[in-house]
Amino acid sequence: MISPLLLMVGQYTKTDRKSSMEATYLFYDIETTGLNPCFDQILQFAAIRTDLSLNEIERHEVMIRLNRDVTPHPEAMKTHGISLEEISQGENEYEAIKKIHRLFNTPGTISLGYNTLGFDDEFLRFSFYRNLLPPYTHQFANGCGRMDIYPMALLYYLFKPSNIVWPKIDGRVSLKLENINEANQFIKGQSHLAMVDVEVTLALAKQLYEEREMWDYLCGYFVKAKDQKRLSSLTDGIVVSGKIGNANNFCAPAIPLGTHRVYNNQSLWLRMDDEAIQTLNTDNIPAVSFAIRKKPGETPIILPPQDRFLKKISSDRLALAEENKTFLTKNTALLNEIQEHHRNYTYPEVENIDADAALYTMPFPTREEEQLYYQFHQASPLEKQNLMELFQNPIRKQQALRILGRHYPDVLSHENHCL
Repeated sequence: MISPLLLMVGQYTKTDRKSSMEATYLFYDIETTGLNPCFDQILQFAAIRTDLSLNEIERHEVMIRLNRDVTPHPEAMKTHGISLEEISQGENEYEAIKKIHRLFNTPGTISLGYNTLGFDDEFLRFSFYRNLLPPYTHQFANGCGRMDIYPMALLYYLFKPSNIVWPKIDGRVSLKLENINEANQFIKGQSHLAMVDVEVTLALAKQLYEEREMWDYLCGYFVKAKDQKRLSSLTDGIVVSGKIGNANNFCAPAIPLGTHRVYNNQSLWLRMDDEAIQTLNTDNIPAVSFAIRKKPGETPIILPPQDRFLKKISSDRLALAEENKTFLTKNTALLNEIQEHHRNYTYPEVENIDADAALYTMPFPTREEEQLYYQFHQASPLEKQNLMELFQNPIRKQQALRILGRHYPDVLSHENHCL
């Protein structure tokens, strides 16, 4: 029997031309009202679907009307330049997000963009969640998956730089998409408009793809099984991430601390070029020690400690890493304390959390709940109000009420209008 969770995104219709599970890339970008995925919203979505050789298949653009309970942040509006008139004329968020969800859940879709795993994907996840759609299926179901061109570009810059002009600002390389575009003259158009950014990202990807062996190797870091196999063989690693910073050449030596005991899809890594390590004691571990969290198939990318990779780390930092390793080897009880702290640390609970922010505290829906959400999506706005009363989970019921209040307020009863 087909799960209602999959039926609700239209994945099993006979007319679906992707039902053969033919893999495709979906390059995408979003523009939003701000930075908070719980309470801001997407205003503009654009995507280009390609085959795995990066030949274009189709394009999609969606403009989304501003929700009545969202106030755009001035800096966000200044950045993308979308006018108030434009966001008053788009589709309502509920219908638009359903369309986007179907695109991402088309069988065989690998969704990707520039820093999408650092920003856009979580925004979409919360958008799916608050509109009663499965928030994770685009990551794993029906041959779907995710990648990110930004960390790939970072690794090309470090190890295969010749195909791209890498812009420098004040003497330091800039990996901002708009600066890369300007230096390479990929696409003309205003940056931070969704379709322009998608076109630039695709043009950049085509340049990277010319180094096919490197491309294929890096793609493996976004496949959970491959990445997990690579991670499991490491006793030391090199973490590559934009967060490590330009001054550190975006990479740092690290050792594994083990798998988290609660979030068991996370491995934990301790940077070895940290001057604070030799100041650690059993009392200051929570304040001084910081662990890098790594999920298979996601960023950061962790490379093996081979000479060709280690050359990107300065001799001073490598020497410090060796000193820190020696220190921890001599203080095994302290190392055990560090491991225990990070492997058992859990995020603090938020009391009275808002319904739209509760994604990570919500249990997965039961089969009956999936069926009810499917019926809700198929129903007319008036019928949705009746179905909403059948929701047993109060958070989900609140979300259903918000969908109606935001987009179909005329169908609400007087009692629900007052909630």
